[in-house]
Amino acid sequence: MKVESDTVLHLADLSNFSISDAENKSLQKDLDGILKYISQLDEIDIDEVEPTYQVFEMENVWRDDEILPQDASRDELLALAKEQKDNQIKVPKVL
Repeated sequence: MKVESDTVLHLADLSNFSISDAENKSLQKDLDGILKYISQLDEIDIDEVEPTYQVFEMENVWRDDEILPQDASRDELLALAKEQKDNQIKVPKVL
């Protein structure tokens, strides 16, 4: 695929760039090289390759939820708060 001047101008317009004629020619050459390089991927035989959905060997680590005994009581913890109301910690309103 050959990158035309109009294509470069369209990309520059989409990117809100203004480019000179010299920059246009340079970008045409660069984009041609990039597309040529990427087109090499078409030559790779991937018939025997299984599709990969996760490239890292990661898995979730699950643990059982356990309620452990606490050293502090509800009243002791509420006593640490600056303000409380109806057995709850009162905080400033956040909008």
